[in-house]
Amino acid sequence: MRVSKYLSKHLRHQPERIGLTLDAHGWTEIDALLRAAADHGFRITRAELDHVVAVNDKKRFTIEGTRIRAAQGHTVPVDLDLPPAEPPAYLYHGTVAARLPAIRTEGLRPMARHHVHLSPDRETATRVGARRGRPVVLAVDAGAMRRAGHVFHVSANGVWLTATVPPQFIRFTG
Repeated sequence: MRVSKYLSKHLRHQPERIGLTLDAHGWTEIDALLRAAADHGFRITRAELDHVVAVNDKKRFTIEGTRIRAAQGHTVPVDLDLPPAEPPAYLYHGTVAARLPAIRTEGLRPMARHHVHLSPDRETATRVGARRGRPVVLAVDAGAMRRAGHVFHVSANGVWLTATVPPQFIRFTG
């Protein structure tokens, strides 16, 4: 968990904090990451890194050859270069009750991230929402959104991404 949080912080939000540079698509060399982490007092071996990437339940990281990147959730400017994808009829978003008044008015917005994150099933959305308290799961009519011209992408770890979700596409019951 500690390594996963460290990787998320520096591959999604603050690479500059340890002197790391991400390319336009969010990739960095694994050796550069390990070196930067060690230079800042966080020692991790390549074997430990590979293990964390392999067993992370949310599959937050992708290794391709000698490079690594976060699958999604960046607050730093990156283009994940994901092609548009046809979503299932419904996707789900986990949140907490305190956020519902704003969501009813404004819909789902990416906030500091590049996209709104949607889950393919209620169970995943429930786990996401539970990170901030008692979860509320919203159903998103992704099929209707797609027909209305909204574009969807799916990340390597199965998280669905879209720019925004207007309130008329959200089912607030359940």
